[in-house]
Amino acid sequence: MSAAADPAPSAALDAGAGAGNAGPARAAPAARLPRPLVALVLLLVAAPWWLPAVGLYPYLAVEVAIFMLYAQGYNLLLGHSGLPSFGHGAFFGVGAYAFGLAQKHVVENLWVDLAAGVLVAALAGAFVAAFVSHRRGIYYALLTIAFGQVAWFVAIKWHSVTGGEDGLLNLRRPDVDLGFARLPIASNEGLFLLVLALLAAVVLGCWRFVHSPLGRVLACIRQNETRARFLGYRVWWCKFAVFVLSTAIAGLAGALFAMAQQSAYPNVMSLHQSGFVVMMVLIGGGLASFWGPLVGAAFFILARDLLGAYTETWLLWYGLVFMAVVLWQPEGLAGIWRQLRATAAPWR
Repeated sequence: MSAAADPAPSAALDAGAGAGNAGPARAAPAARLPRPLVALVLLLVAAPWWLPAVGLYPYLAVEVAIFMLYAQGYNLLLGHSGLPSFGHGAFFGVGAYAFGLAQKHVVENLWVDLAAGVLVAALAGAFVAAFVSHRRGIYYALLTIAFGQVAWFVAIKWHSVTGGEDGLLNLRRPDVDLGFARLPIASNEGLFLLVLALLAAVVLGCWRFVHSPLGRVLACIRQNETRARFLGYRVWWCKFAVFVLSTAIAGLAGALFAMAQQSAYPNVMSLHQSGFVVMMVLIGGGLASFWGPLVGAAFFILARDLLGAYTETWLLWYGLVFMAVVLWQPEGLAGIWRQLRATAAPWR
């Protein structure tokens, strides 16, 4: 991860080695409100106006914001902690189904239904994390794929609960109840403002998390899990905690997506859909920058619609671009931006 945005795992490990179990070295405090987040919010607020100018529809801003939220939560695992979860779509889908079922069978209340999506996804994540957190590398990845496929199969076959391949239909967008006022989000514009507010809150929370003591320990684990364990850190518990947090964020994104689509269906839980969020993180540069997943998610959604307007094989062309970036610029779009800034620095 970038030096400006992320803790230095090697420094933390070296400090731990010199001070027993005293913990990671103290780093410079993170900005309370990072400037890239302010720029992101300002750019997205204007999205409903500039998207039509490039031939896209305003609703796309809702999907971009939702998948930014999803990718940012996922990057806590892959980019920050070095934990490759390749079945993460399962938790996105669990959040969507939990939102729909809570709305249909419990109460039609925005906050209750969103909380159901987050809580059920976090519980599912805790169950899976209990099995995978003692593994690492390829075994960790394969176990997450296996659990993801089980969840997808259950969603397809449990017709009485999930609706099978048809999913849950006719979901509603409840008003935002603030106590002193009710704000309608039936329109895409209203829903977009809600999603943008939640995105900003989640990104800020993730920013603070990666700069917290636990976040720095996870950066140590990414670099050398064995050494972190020898230093006395509770590696299993740290991996468990970040997995649950990441799945809770995925559940929130899934619940918002179900509300945006007004349906919840099992396709979002499939293996290839799980692969999409990995592609978003990698092409954006999530392994090198905290902000990479946000760029990668926007790039993926916009490329899908722009390329899809010209060809049905858009994923083929996107895949070629993805391969080129991985081969020649492994740090993704964030790495390209960093190189351009370094090249331009002498001219400032």
